Amino acid sequence: MSSKAGIVFAVLLFALSCKDQKKQAAQVQASNQAAPVANASFSVKKISFPFRNVAVCRPSGLNRSDSATFMAGGGRDFRESIFNKPLHNQTIPNGMVLITGGQFSMGGINPVGMDGGGHEEMDDARPVHRVSVNAFLMDATDVTNKQFAAFIKATGYVTVAEQKPTHEEFPDAPEENLVAGSMVFTPPNQKVQLNDYTQWWAYVKGANWRHPNGPNSNIVGKDNYPVVQVCWEDAVAYAKWAGKRLPTEAQWEFAARGGLSGNLYAWGNQLKPGGKWMANIFEGSFPNKDAGTDGYVGVAPVKQFPPNGYGLYDMAGNVWQWCNDWYRADYYGTVANNTIINNPTGPTNSLDPGEPNVKKKVQRGGSFLCTDQYCTRYMVGTRGKCDYRSASNHIGFRCVADIKPLTANYTPIKR
Repeated sequence: MSSKAGIVFAVLLFALSCKDQKKQAAQVQASNQAAPVANASFSVKKISFPFRNVAVCRPSGLNRSDSATFMAGGGRDFRESIFNKPLHNQTIPNGMVLITGGQFSMGGINPVGMDGGGHEEMDDARPVHRVSVNAFLMDATDVTNKQFAAFIKATGYVTVAEQKPTHEEFPDAPEENLVAGSMVFTPPNQKVQLNDYTQWWAYVKGANWRHPNGPNSNIVGKDNYPVVQVCWEDAVAYAKWAGKRLPTEAQWEFAARGGLSGNLYAWGNQLKPGGKWMANIFEGSFPNKDAGTDGYVGVAPVKQFPPNGYGLYDMAGNVWQWCNDWYRADYYGTVANNTIINNPTGPTNSLDPGEPNVKKKVQRGGSFLCTDQYCTRYMVGTRGKCDYRSASNHIGFRCVADIKPLTANYTPIKR
């Protein structure tokens, strides 16, 4: 990705956080935009550096469209899920959950106009299409700081955020701007218009998994927090070391739905069933004041909210989760004519029409920054995307593993 005059750096976020989708043609497409980043409150030098862009949510205006059908059992595009028979005598490693797999309707209906639906039409999540996945194992939680630290200790691995960027990657960047660091959410001091996300994101020198918010921060006492500031390459390296891999996008969504079909959230169709928060998202006035009414401002430890129907924690909110698939805004349209797709692994290459030269991987689940004021990608069928070598303080991951040969002893997961 080459630098452009006037660009401080292309912000890392949603997927890093979510980026607004625009209708480019009859087919589904999405558009991202690189923009300069504003000052952060950290006592470190701000870098005028064109960093790799991440998906960034922006409002697109209200349009009820087909969203009203969603609350009627998912609408006409969703059919009942069909589940594989339970596997018996299957060894389940501690900390993982067995997902038996099956057939389900993948994707999401435009939520704009719904109560809490937000401002994004989520065009890249349609058409809803039928998918089948085999049985697999999935981590019950995001990978934690403690687990990632064990990987670093065993291998000596150095994350991308800890490495100095090169002129080969950024030929137009001045030498003094090529410094190791990453993107950090920095709330402004007052309410701002939501048309310029550079007001709350900054590239911070020295930000990495050990110092997620910059050099003045650390993870001491936060062993059970999800590791953040990891790019896709970092997540793949950990997974390989652990004898696992990143989930496909289809596996992730099947697991996140928790046995439910066509629902808006991983737990049902109400954001707060019985008035209870089910995920760590952003409440209050975005982006300047997170009221923390869900119990947390910023990242929360794992397992602080109820698990879904499969016993998986934090499948919505808290931190974004990397998937193995390349991101293409039009991918669902290319497979929708199939009666059913078996174990899809995504497209063979990446294409975000707004940034066609940036290689992006899929992210799922949203983060602590998602809110119906700006980005609602904590909805289970929605998609995020990000440059595969980008990281931020709200991106993490979890792993999956293929089913091993059956053994005589059945070991249930400890939750």
